[in-house]
Amino acid sequence: MNNEAPFISETCKRRLHVQGYVNYSDKELNDYKYGIRFAYGLCITLVATGLAFNNIPVLSFIALIAFVGAFPPYHPFDYLYNYGVRQLLNKPKMPPRTNQGRFACGIASAWLVGVIYLLHANQVLIGNILGAALFAVGVLVATTDICIPSMIYNSIFLRPQVKEK
Repeated sequence: MNNEAPFISETCKRRLHVQGYVNYSDKELNDYKYGIRFAYGLCITLVATGLAFNNIPVLSFIALIAFVGAFPPYHPFDYLYNYGVRQLLNKPKMPPRTNQGRFACGIASAWLVGVIYLLHANQVLIGNILGAALFAVGVLVATTDICIPSMIYNSIFLRPQVKEK
């Protein structure tokens, strides 16, 4: 290992690999790790705000952001990071989101639509329970890089090939 290379733990590197960031050096992963977490952190902050006030417009906004994040190479909040925050932190531009990250956005948008429906239908308790579960999943990835939707994506689409003997 190069003495100039920044420290990135094997655990962090393994978790970023699960998220699909596999073709990057230790230095690149170290530089990108907080940027990768940025969109998740901002999303869950908005989810928490919407849930705290049972505010359907805020939850609808973040559901739309999550839905939009499921398709293009960059999540909408990656643009905030790439053209603002990263310059304050003196970090490189974020790489495009991986298939795993876009899949996570798709799951989050569908989950939020369900929460919004439940709140609108006056099923506040179950809506808030499901919303709190979504918030917990988001906090997990934003703070530890453990991304449950990425694990689901990998188990469905990247199953290891069984070699015949």
